[in-house]
Amino acid sequence: MSAKSPAKLTDKARADALATLDGWGEAQGGTAIHKSFKFADFNEAWGFMTRVALAADKADHHPEWSNVYNKVEITLSTHDAGGVTDKDIELAKFIDGL
Repeated sequence: MSAKSPAKLTDKARADALATLDGWGEAQGGTAIHKSFKFADFNEAWGFMTRVALAADKADHHPEWSNVYNKVEITLSTHDAGGVTDKDIELAKFIDGL
């Protein structure tokens, strides 16, 4: 039995949620949110990604991301809902708390 996908946020709800986040912006035509991170070095970036990965796996909600040396790019979207949901906002808040 599969779990029901969370509801995609309306444009207003997505904009309101983004206003509460630090540095996140709309991506992919409003179907995702994105943020860039820069760290002192590769080791710090990789440690950050490890902490995000553990939380994302526990929440069963995985980011699209890339890492080049000290830079990490993260895009969040709930693909089975076709856009941004509360799951993305909650993961973004967790990431910002790191």
